[in-house]
Amino acid sequence: MAKFITIGERIHCISPAIRKAMAERDPEPILKRAKEQIAAGATYLDVNIGPAENDGEELMKWAVQLIQSECDNVPLALDTSNKKAIEAGISVYNRSKGKPIVNSADAGDRIENIDLAAANDAIVIALCSADGVAADNDERMMHCQNMLERGLEHGMEPTDLWFDPLFLVVKGMQDKQMDVLECIKMFSDMGLNSTGGLSNNSNGMPKHIRPIMDSALVAMCMMQGLTSAIVNPCDLRLMETIKSCDIFKNNTLYADSYLEI
Repeated sequence: MAKFITIGERIHCISPAIRKAMAERDPEPILKRAKEQIAAGATYLDVNIGPAENDGEELMKWAVQLIQSECDNVPLALDTSNKKAIEAGISVYNRSKGKPIVNSADAGDRIENIDLAAANDAIVIALCSADGVAADNDERMMHCQNMLERGLEHGMEPTDLWFDPLFLVVKGMQDKQMDVLECIKMFSDMGLNSTGGLSNNSNGMPKHIRPIMDSALVAMCMMQGLTSAIVNPCDLRLMETIKSCDIFKNNTLYADSYLEI
């Protein structure tokens, strides 16, 4: 079994410090967050430059080269709605530690991002939605099947599509949580990889509750077969839970020092 893959979410233009650093091409705030997340145990780092309509290609190239050159070619998820920026990032990407991830495709307007990933031998996060959140698991699995077929038609390995059921906010959508867990089990039963923005579930909750909810959810999801998640790796409780679940799932060998590995 493979260890659970964590994609660090903290290099994101929604953060004022990161947005300013990207605009000014200031390496320090970006490298600080990159190194913190790697030290905390992140497998991949997500690099979210937003729509970046004016300078996306140049910005993504700069960010990819900066982070990989300073962080031992850490593998990256390239996160933007600007397709040309994703292609530009891939053009300078070092694959020695893992393929790039295209974040993300869906079964609607963004389905062509599957073609982009296929053409560039990349992994793609495939959101099981088209126009908003799927109504139920029948709809999620229909989208999953459509995207899987699209990837296979373009020569992708099924394992290079990482399916995202879309994690939903507990406050207001509490009755939908079990559907998400069941969907992850469906992916797992098909031998498919899965991922998603796990902390969406705890949006709007008090700050001290969020790590508790996120940790509980990741344990339940890993039991259903979730193979990856986009998370804040600096959340110690969450990372300890993931490492502990990897022991129970026999993904890693137990040692008394397992939390430090």
